[in-house]
Amino acid sequence: MELLKAFDDKINAFLDNMFGPRDTRVRGWFMLDSYLPTFSLTVMYLLSIWLGNKYMRNRPALSLRSILTLYNLGITLLSMYMLAELILSTWDGGYNLQCQDLASAGEADVRVAKVLWWYYFSKLIEFLDTIFFVLRKKTSQITFLHVYHHASMFNIWWCVLNWIPCGQSFFGPTLNSFIHILMYSYYGLSVFPSMHKYLWWKKYLTQAQLVQFVLTITHTLSAVVKPCGFPFGCLIFQSSYMLTLVILFLNFYFQTYRKKPMKKETEELPAGKEVKNGFSKAYFTAANGVLNKKAQ
Repeated sequence: MELLKAFDDKINAFLDNMFGPRDTRVRGWFMLDSYLPTFSLTVMYLLSIWLGNKYMRNRPALSLRSILTLYNLGITLLSMYMLAELILSTWDGGYNLQCQDLASAGEADVRVAKVLWWYYFSKLIEFLDTIFFVLRKKTSQITFLHVYHHASMFNIWWCVLNWIPCGQSFFGPTLNSFIHILMYSYYGLSVFPSMHKYLWWKKYLTQAQLVQFVLTITHTLSAVVKPCGFPFGCLIFQSSYMLTLVILFLNFYFQTYRKKPMKKETEELPAGKEVKNGFSKAYFTAANGVLNKKAQ
């Protein structure tokens, strides 16, 4: 335990030296004071993919229909809460859409930070997206983009909550929460074969994801053009990270919708066959997010 504590102290000292003083308003919040829990859970997530695939190799795939129904409903409801609370709290604080600093809105800033903590924690919950793929033997869904996005978002938002837990940070999660309402509703409906004929709109959800990324980058860079005191380095990092998602997601989009002619959902989904909890072979269902199934 002493060795673990010493390791934890070194990691946190390194991060404090790199990024500077943390925001005191979030000190003592669950899982934020130390980076070790977030790092350890990420390592466990990556190991569970490798070990889980080995374990399931010679075993039959699990259905998990009831669990998936409850899971998708739960994420949808959580996304609804975050969307509503972010809109109400930023409106109450008089947030500037172009650029908002970290301290001028008073109690509204703390209210935003509390919602963004749930956003950070939701990235841990969404690790289950991948675990379900493993248990259902949907290994084609576990792409580089899927794993990269899930693992990186959880760690990035630990940093966001410690150093920039409000202000300009609100915009991406607001958009992502809206997208997740649509996405996880789709996943929930796709569990039921009788709903397959109504699920013709996944291409448009993919397009909405791309629009989300572009809008987030535009909003982030608007604070560079007209600064308001929000840390410049954070703006550049977020724009760069979102650009990686745009590139990877565009690659997925063209592979999925441009190289092959689109088929009708009724032709793709034979009666009685369960839809995957995600879109074929790439990030959209898997990524969830900032972006986000899934940075979501």
